[in-house]
Amino acid sequence: MDILHSIRDALLEAQDVLDRFIRNPENIATIAETAEMMRDVFERQGRIFTCGNGGSLCDAIHFAEECTGRFRDDRRPLPAIPLSDAGHITCTANDFGFAEIFARPLSALGHPGDLLVVLSTSGNSENVIRAAAVAKSRGMQVFGMLGGDGGNLKQHCDMYLIAPGNTADRIQEIHIKVLHILIEHVERLMFPENYQPHAS
Repeated sequence: MDILHSIRDALLEAQDVLDRFIRNPENIATIAETAEMMRDVFERQGRIFTCGNGGSLCDAIHFAEECTGRFRDDRRPLPAIPLSDAGHITCTANDFGFAEIFARPLSALGHPGDLLVVLSTSGNSENVIRAAAVAKSRGMQVFGMLGGDGGNLKQHCDMYLIAPGNTADRIQEIHIKVLHILIEHVERLMFPENYQPHAS
């Protein structure tokens, strides 16, 4: 296949996946409800933890740094913690098994009122399912960014979104868009002054 056609087909496929996601009004409502839940967590001095594997962990880190750093404009940092420390992951995987790499730090750090954001393109990552189960046992809420049919992870989530893509890359493209929208709307709820039109 000609490389230009292949590139165009990839872009059209990504556009189709996004269009299908947008056409489901429940997805829009869930994003709005999740943004409000995140706002509530931050306002009561709770924390958001994030986790996933591979590219999903990269997205989890990306979301957390936009909370502790900045997104559109300056504002106070928001407490978000990605479960991504390499020393911890390798120590835990070596001593307790890979399935425990996210569950174990949550057992140490998670409190009632905190929120765990889990990302899994299959919904069946054992280490992410274990983290969600531990979070629920500690009185935390769980929000899932999933793919496929949601897998076994779905039953451990208070709320979740399922991206309609057929491959991990297309699913992750929806996930990062949603994460950006969530942080924007958390900011809109908590720091509305940052979204006022600037006088010219």
